[in-house]
Amino acid sequence: MKTLSQCPALLIAAPSSGQGKTLVTGALARHHRRLGRKVRVFKCGPDFLDPQILTVACGAPVYNLDLGMGGEADVASRLASAAQDADLILVEGVMGLFDGRPSAADIACRFKIPVLGLIDASAMAQTFGAMAHGLASYRPELPFAGVLANRVGSAHHAELLRNSLPPGIAWFGALTKDDAVALPERHLGLWQANEIDDLEKRLDLLADQIASTTSTDLPPKVEFPSATDNDIPPLLTGRTIAIARDAAFSFIYPANLDTLRRLGARLCFFSPLAGEPLPSCDALWLPGGYPELHGPALARRHDLWKQLTAHHAAGKPLLAECGGMMSLFETLVDQENHCHSLAGLLPGSCVMGSRLAGLGLQQASLQEGSLRGHTFHYSRCETPLKPYVRAHDPDGKTGEAIYQLGRLTASYVHFYFPSNPEATALLFLPLA
Repeated sequence: MKTLSQCPALLIAAPSSGQGKTLVTGALARHHRRLGRKVRVFKCGPDFLDPQILTVACGAPVYNLDLGMGGEADVASRLASAAQDADLILVEGVMGLFDGRPSAADIACRFKIPVLGLIDASAMAQTFGAMAHGLASYRPELPFAGVLANRVGSAHHAELLRNSLPPGIAWFGALTKDDAVALPERHLGLWQANEIDDLEKRLDLLADQIASTTSTDLPPKVEFPSATDNDIPPLLTGRTIAIARDAAFSFIYPANLDTLRRLGARLCFFSPLAGEPLPSCDALWLPGGYPELHGPALARRHDLWKQLTAHHAAGKPLLAECGGMMSLFETLVDQENHCHSLAGLLPGSCVMGSRLAGLGLQQASLQEGSLRGHTFHYSRCETPLKPYVRAHDPDGKTGEAIYQLGRLTASYVHFYFPSNPEATALLFLPLA
């Protein structure tokens, strides 16, 4: 019999990307933390960068909620677990509220989480009310809590916005436009949290605004049924997995680390950018990130590339995802057209482009089993290597190439390990 955990919860969504969801969600988390509350924050969709910002804001790991990549049971389990000891759950939406399949609205409807509509009101007045009405009424079953106006010009502007709201839509306040709190961006999205020197200050400044414009009351409680937590066999017991982790290799789902630990693995992190050697290990994971921003530093790591070559030659497993795969080619051409010689485990070159080359959910049927994940990249591979299999999107359309050389598995897909822990374990085990 399922038990229920109750916790106040709010999903922060917007009409589109670029409205300020991440910063406002982070500021709300910081605001409630300063009131002494334990806040757990989640991010809708397969995002790596926003959770880094939100982790700083709430002081706890931020997990992804994705009905397509993780499945409903995964989302339910994470929300129920958080509800057991949190005072408040905040969920940042993805893109626009109704964008994508599945969307942030799908999660709000499925788990009955009230939606706070965040609207950039910098270039509108009474149309604010029409937009709020559209968000609230487009799906009648959507639990819509109210709206918060962002980037407001003055107190008079805020009053115009508030007066434009139709009956039944609550006003959560207004935040003024302030370039001092805006977050810097690049081709894949926001900067990484550790690249923003004054991130704490920005969060505190906006949290001050939040405190002055919104109530300190918690939103209504939501009931989260406890989901069955499937046992994971300890297939990796006694095995050490080395994981590259620094500014060049940082796209790591916290849920992936949890899965590896539940499989019994010992995790050993190292930083290629800091000059650290490959630790003694049974298997290696090179996650995605920004190797293209650190080409010169990585090109100087001849010692590391020799260690990776020896690791591969010994038949030890190596999983390389997106940026991790990029670093394994003979050369990497960055956005300034500079060519960097890297590991050379994969023949050919990886070339950065100015346009998006891959985006969306992916599913791959590997010899180890089926795994779901996500792809998002601006580069392309120029290689004579033939893929041993190709992933596909939710509609069955052919997707990313997946390469295998011995126990090396490489692709642009960022795998979500909880989608199939047993298949994940086999990726990190030698051939029987």
